[in-house]
Amino acid sequence: MQVIENLKIKEKLYTEKLENGMTVMIIPKKDTQKKYVIWGTHYGSNDSKFVIPGSKEAIEVPKGVAHFLEHKMFEQENGKNSLDVLTALGVEANAYTTNDHTAYLFECTDKFYEALDELMDYVQHPYFTDENVEKEKGIIGQEIMMYDDYPEWKVYLNTLEAMYKEHPVKLDITGTIETISHIDKGVLYNCYNTFYNPSNMVLVVCGDFEPEEILKEIKNRLLDKKSEGEIKRIYPTESEEIVQPMINQNMEVSMPLFTIGIKDKPADEKEKVKKHIAIEILLNLILGRSSELYKELYNEGIIFAQPSLEYEFTTDYAHILITGQATNPEELFDRFKNKINEIKQNGINENDFDRIKKMIYGGYVKEYNDVAEIARMFLSDSFKGINSFDYIEEIGGVNAQYGKQVLNTVFNDDKMVLSTVKK
Repeated sequence: MQVIENLKIKEKLYTEKLENGMTVMIIPKKDTQKKYVIWGTHYGSNDSKFVIPGSKEAIEVPKGVAHFLEHKMFEQENGKNSLDVLTALGVEANAYTTNDHTAYLFECTDKFYEALDELMDYVQHPYFTDENVEKEKGIIGQEIMMYDDYPEWKVYLNTLEAMYKEHPVKLDITGTIETISHIDKGVLYNCYNTFYNPSNMVLVVCGDFEPEEILKEIKNRLLDKKSEGEIKRIYPTESEEIVQPMINQNMEVSMPLFTIGIKDKPADEKEKVKKHIAIEILLNLILGRSSELYKELYNEGIIFAQPSLEYEFTTDYAHILITGQATNPEELFDRFKNKINEIKQNGINENDFDRIKKMIYGGYVKEYNDVAEIARMFLSDSFKGINSFDYIEEIGGVNAQYGKQVLNTVFNDDKMVLSTVKK
């Protein structure tokens, strides 16, 4: 087992790639009551066209299969639902699907091994029938219609529609009522057998564990499956240009919602962590709670709370999302662009940059106080090819000069979109 220690935050990661290709990560937290396990597969809503290992033919499945599979995994052949079984044990269990991975998890203080038995049993034993698949279409169809009525969801999806012409990241993770109508048990088993192979999965454990002992327990619960080899994922070619600079939808809201999107392209392997850190600092510098622009907009009654500032990226797409409420989103958008151009001309204030960098570093350190934060972070970062400790290690090397370089290459007017939802 490989041990990676981060001396700055006094944390250790124990990791091993098993014979079947699965990666196990263990982050021990001594004297912590809570225990957290998350088991993920590198399979998300973007992966609808791929070549199965050992085959030469590309296959395409309906949009929404990854999310549909996540829903169906809890249903077992014995008639029980594993989510109900875990809840009855007194553990908090859940699952989720993103654009690039699907994860199954639980958090508990007691009955850990009983819960681990259930988790590792249901994730390895799919049970799909014509009847239960048809029934699920109705349930997910209702979920899709419900989200269609959420202004917060529409302002987000419309932003992606305005940025991306071809890439599946612009599509709803759940698919549509039309696309899920084409899902059957054969499609589900095919995708399960392809993407739920151990070589495409990562299991992360965080809590008061002896690494060797918990690794042994995990190995004992694994079915004997061989590594299938690499899955070739096929994504359409996406141009660097945005589709349209503005998009609006009318819905019943108390105050207009907005999302500013900035289309980017994935960083080189060595740059992705450093670039992510720089973008976090820049977003806070431009529109964070202590920024001049935020104070002006707040005092003028245009915004009443700090917008959320996010940078989303995988190996094949990247974008910035700034989301909030504003009395005049168009005015905010113009002022945002003007502020960026002003900083480009006048340069970055190094004192402000370093102050925000310290604040963000403090946020990174704080994440290591929570077993759930730690486990989810290590899982999602691993699918991006990142060790989460890299953020702690690399932040020191991100200076104002590098920040200006990122500002000039990423924060450009012709890559920006404004999505609004108003009455």
